[in-house]
Amino acid sequence: MTRVLVIEDDSLVSRTISTHLKKKGFELKLAETGVEGLKLYAEFQPDLTLLDVKLPDINGLEVLRQIKQTRKSAAVVVMTAFDDMKTTVEAIKAGAFEYLVKPLDYLELDLTIDKAFQLKALEEKVSYLIEEKQREYQIDNIIGRSPQMREVFKMIGSVANTRTNVLIQGESGTGKELVAKAIHYNSPFRDEPFIVINCSAISDTLLESELFGHVKGAFTDAVSETRGKFEIAGKGTLFLDEIGDISPNLQSKLLRVIETRDFMKVGGEKILKTEARIIAATNQNLKELVSQGKFREDLYYRLRVVEINLPPLRDRREDIPELVAYLLEKINRELKKNVRKVPHEVMEYLVNLPWKGNVRELENALTRAVILAKGDVILKEHLPFEPAVQAQDRFQMPRELVPMWEIEKRYIKYVLEATRGSKTRACQILEISRPTLDKKIKDYDLKVETSE
Repeated sequence: MTRVLVIEDDSLVSRTISTHLKKKGFELKLAETGVEGLKLYAEFQPDLTLLDVKLPDINGLEVLRQIKQTRKSAAVVVMTAFDDMKTTVEAIKAGAFEYLVKPLDYLELDLTIDKAFQLKALEEKVSYLIEEKQREYQIDNIIGRSPQMREVFKMIGSVANTRTNVLIQGESGTGKELVAKAIHYNSPFRDEPFIVINCSAISDTLLESELFGHVKGAFTDAVSETRGKFEIAGKGTLFLDEIGDISPNLQSKLLRVIETRDFMKVGGEKILKTEARIIAATNQNLKELVSQGKFREDLYYRLRVVEINLPPLRDRREDIPELVAYLLEKINRELKKNVRKVPHEVMEYLVNLPWKGNVRELENALTRAVILAKGDVILKEHLPFEPAVQAQDRFQMPRELVPMWEIEKRYIKYVLEATRGSKTRACQILEISRPTLDKKIKDYDLKVETSE
């Protein structure tokens, strides 16, 4: 008979789990404290342990670490009412097989147990490493309780203690750099440098020099020898943002560094070694770029050893209230203000906005609102825009037959009025660039008073 140990201080929860699992034919033992749980674990030798994080004597994560020290392949499912990134990451790092949020979904519990035993039957060791003492690092600045974000937290915990290359994909403003930092600062190499390079912001020639360094006289402005970011990073992390924008020539050179772990400075002859982990990020679909012949397939797979996909904010709207609370705390601290109240109708409005700029756009909107607020309450009029679809007067198509340019002119004017003259927001709604909008305003001789 399969043995299951439940370590849970809430007797009602414990009995409910026990009744559910006994019906499925499991042999059960129950413990209400961490000490009792560790004692029973040694005596009972369970095939699976269900472990609560909050126990009256020992923190559940410490119980988990002690169990994993006893038997590294132990299958432990962590249960907690505290659904946050920090607890999730710590649990997965300490070797938890899975992380379940209370109140338990018993279908999810059954699926988790089945998966654990299937993996055990295949003799796959389920362990995410990391049994170490580390100084505190605030990683809970990545906010989210949605299922998509829970998976992101688990991936961070899984990959943190390795030297594996990671590819982070997601739209602009979703927090790709924050995830990269969470991986780095939860690794054994957290005291090594975390180096950031925005590949889209630097020309091809300068980017090569930035990555590998150059010797004196390598090109016209090379008046002295410089160290590249691979050299500076040491055993740390090199975060290559917007990796999809690098040229074919640099793609080839980067691939060689990943494969051989060595490189030469621009114009140099000496071979240098690198131990840096590469975390790459992009808001483009790299797989699609590969199919179009714009990105090397071999480099794609070298970078994508582990892939983390960040969901856009519109796909995890349930996280917005918590994000608002966190961002307001941060903004108030930075601006030395005390604007912390958000009426229900304003929060509902924020939850239903499209947020094409994701968390970054939300933070910018809240910053403006805090600055404009007269008291400690955020009102709707403090927010920097109102989407055209929610404007008081909806756009009406002309009843008469007119040329296409006339419709475009009227609609651009309408959007600018709806956004109160914000060219930035108008560009987002119209999905055109700022220079294009400025040109159309001039061509159509629009007299809208803009705020930018």
